[in-house]
Amino acid sequence: MLVYVIRRLSQSLVVVAVMAALVFVGVYAIGNPIDMMVSPDATPAEMQAAMERLGLDEPLWKQFFVFIGNMLQGDMGTSFVHNEPALELILQRLPATMELAACAMLIATLVGVPLGVIAGLRSEGPTGKTIMAGSIFGFSLPNFWQGLMLIMLFAVILGWLPAGGRGETAPLFGVQISFLTVDGLTHLLLPAINVALYKTALVIRLARAGTREVMMMDYVKFARAKGLHPRRVILVHMLKNILIPVVTVLGLELGNVIAFAVVTETVFAWPGMGKLLIDSIVNLDRPVVVAYLMLTVLVFILINFLVDLAYSALDPRVRLTESKG
Repeated sequence: MLVYVIRRLSQSLVVVAVMAALVFVGVYAIGNPIDMMVSPDATPAEMQAAMERLGLDEPLWKQFFVFIGNMLQGDMGTSFVHNEPALELILQRLPATMELAACAMLIATLVGVPLGVIAGLRSEGPTGKTIMAGSIFGFSLPNFWQGLMLIMLFAVILGWLPAGGRGETAPLFGVQISFLTVDGLTHLLLPAINVALYKTALVIRLARAGTREVMMMDYVKFARAKGLHPRRVILVHMLKNILIPVVTVLGLELGNVIAFAVVTETVFAWPGMGKLLIDSIVNLDRPVVVAYLMLTVLVFILINFLVDLAYSALDPRVRLTESKG
């Protein structure tokens, strides 16, 4: 296991280095933020002074080495628009996005896995067909339209839940969290459900396919032949193998939710990283965009690493393969 961890960490460092170069070139080589920040009536001398103040007058290769040196020290630059450290701006919005993603994935898992198992066990009956038909809506309906319909139904017509915002928060280890308060939890439910709809449909199909495959295995047939209770057969003998593909896909989907929850955060006015990214792209606020992309890369790497560890815990053959390697 130690060799595996060291190997993955070394691979992660290479990925971070390559992505740092790609992100820098892709962001810093496009557009000129001075055009957005300086008045069109500014003189060439004023524009040159602004470029020197932001370090944009240096050659691109020199800006890259300055960027790498600062990044190794935890400095992603200062926002051109907010005049604050870019990394601090991202980290201020990170807890809101993280709790939205975590709540959505929790809903998808708690709802999707049982429904998928039921659909797999009763695939030819009306229950299984109804569940699979319902999962089609999760794949088919546009995310923004789902959000608008949720607001219309639960906020406007029924008045049960608020239409947007984060609500009241409470500190947890120095971080403001919304699900610790009743008001914050009510604000979190609608955007979390909106994100979870597609993920739930995906989990249902994965769990159903896994159930159908595991049902045909000899050890499941043997467990049933021994007269074990059907609940024990499912929970002890089948569920662990069903969860292997589910854990793998959900880990990747968690990274996608954290990185690309822009639509949901916009529809529900959720103060996460996605809205900040859109505003920064519009204003060519390069340090914030770069800090967001680099933080996203690190989050994806961490999530993939944890998924691999969970995968090896669920499937001993993974550990055996790594030890032989």
